[in-house]
Amino acid sequence: MKFGRQAALAAMMMVIGMSAVTIGGAQEKKEQPKEKQKGGAKQKTWDEVADAGVAYLKTTQAEDGTWSKTSHPGITAVVLTGLFKSGKATADDAFAAKGLKFVETLVDEKEGHIAAGENLRHKFYTTSVNLQALKASGSKKYDKVIADAVTYFKKGQVGSADGKKEDDSNYGGFGYGPGTRGDMSNTHFVLDSLVAAGVPKDDEVYKKTLVFVSRSQNLESEANKLPWAGKINDGSFIYVNGSAPGGTTAADAARPGYGSMTYAGLKSLAICGVSKDDPRHKKALEWVAKNYSVDLNPGRAEGAGGQGYYYYLVAMARCFHTLGVDEVVDAAGKKHDWRAEITRALTFRQRKDGSWGNDFTTWMEGDPNLDTAFALIALSYTKPKK
Repeated sequence: MKFGRQAALAAMMMVIGMSAVTIGGAQEKKEQPKEKQKGGAKQKTWDEVADAGVAYLKTTQAEDGTWSKTSHPGITAVVLTGLFKSGKATADDAFAAKGLKFVETLVDEKEGHIAAGENLRHKFYTTSVNLQALKASGSKKYDKVIADAVTYFKKGQVGSADGKKEDDSNYGGFGYGPGTRGDMSNTHFVLDSLVAAGVPKDDEVYKKTLVFVSRSQNLESEANKLPWAGKINDGSFIYVNGSAPGGTTAADAARPGYGSMTYAGLKSLAICGVSKDDPRHKKALEWVAKNYSVDLNPGRAEGAGGQGYYYYLVAMARCFHTLGVDEVVDAAGKKHDWRAEITRALTFRQRKDGSWGNDFTTWMEGDPNLDTAFALIALSYTKPKK
């Protein structure tokens, strides 16, 4: 999930004996996130950590049931998803029910999206997070709203109602809403929503999305012949595959990928039916193997590995969960229990009041409600098995 001021809520491996992960390099050694040093007790159980996060969110909910509504109306849904998926709240809990009531006000029955009243261009982001929250609530009364949102996504996908053909670099992608260029963040949010909604694996929407996902990877192949594809060729994924906003990136310029987008891309390949033997999958795992970290978002500029950190952990956890991986082996041959390591990283960074925060305010992660919600979502995938 990624929300930027103008863009992004951004808001979410296998190990396989065939590929390795190079642990982080110089950047990882130099950067020690400040929250790790400030954090609370290190011996807390998973439940204690999650309970403290929920307790914090109960204190920051507004009277109208929202969290950080003035920052972005989608944040309430991210919080609700964290509460429900962590198992720490149900739709019958009074505070969660108030949050759901707000989400209901965003349903646009005519258009089919769940972003009514927004004077923003974030229709796909907001509809995605709201759909996931409604689905996570477990209530059947939202089934029609969810089905309508799926139809809205399909119509708004690049190459559907807009009539664009496969030779368009954005074909198959999802952006901020219908009629916008695609990006990897919106695209993987929509894919998560389609999966949550139960859209069959053989649906045409996944086939079209795979075209865009493949063209968002630093890998020259039959699936990606864009002019920059072979410049780096390391298997990482990027945010946009066309020219950057304002034309600041030349069409053939090298485009370094980074952690959150690479996990989003690898997960998206799997959702779209790409096998583990496919070169796209293998090359992405190779990058992951060389850049495994639970302490920063690898691939960001030197000194900026904390950007989008909590979004990154969600993307990482969802990726490994989707791939059905319990253990990751890095390039040095070291085995990693990613669930235990994410839990430990979040435990170290949790503040005394139960919240999480980020000194890097990029993509709205200066908001402890959003950071805490992301943390709970990541923790929902790391809960110890009983």
